[in-house]
Amino acid sequence: MEPAQRLTHVSEDGTLRMVDVTAKPVSSRQAVAKGEILAQPETVALIAGGLVPKGNVFEAARIAGIMAAKRTGNLIPLCHPLGITGVDVSFSVESCRIGVEVSVSTADRTGVEMEALTGVAVALLTIYDMCKAVDKGMVISNVRLMKKTGGRSGTYVRAEGGKQPPAPMQPVAPITISKGEGRKKVEDRGEPSGRQDAERRRGRRERRKG
Repeated sequence: MEPAQRLTHVSEDGTLRMVDVTAKPVSSRQAVAKGEILAQPETVALIAGGLVPKGNVFEAARIAGIMAAKRTGNLIPLCHPLGITGVDVSFSVESCRIGVEVSVSTADRTGVEMEALTGVAVALLTIYDMCKAVDKGMVISNVRLMKKTGGRSGTYVRAEGGKQPPAPMQPVAPITISKGEGRKKVEDRGEPSGRQDAERRRGRRERRKG
């Protein structure tokens, strides 16, 4: 693995650590993250019209996103507490979805990607909390980093609709416990097992006859 790809929060002996950034220079940094919540059109209409019984959903989510960005160092174990200099939370509305975008700025020794992502996640959770009485089927989705600037790694910009994420890992064959035999049995779903089952049943019948 190349040095730039190593997990900096993991020591050589496998223990976790908070990375020491003392020697890094202070620089201007920014991160932008987005996410969305999918809901019934009627729910989105209630939110957009300010008709949700709990109150103004957008303003509650905006304050929650700002607070979450400022408290990220207390929520994510190995994040550094940073002096956030600015947080902006904005919303976009479509017929069946509400999008959230959070931009975070700082002048510090490490980036604010986690602050932006945490702000988006908590803002979306707040929308769910405000509206769950009328729509429990809402789905929070697609929380992702859109852009970051500053620091040694420079600028990153996500190309929407570009490079696809890695394919998910193949599921492991399930392990079940055989009630009669009291031992673990691995079932290989990729191969037919009818012949093996027939042989087992035949063996049991022969043992009973004997």
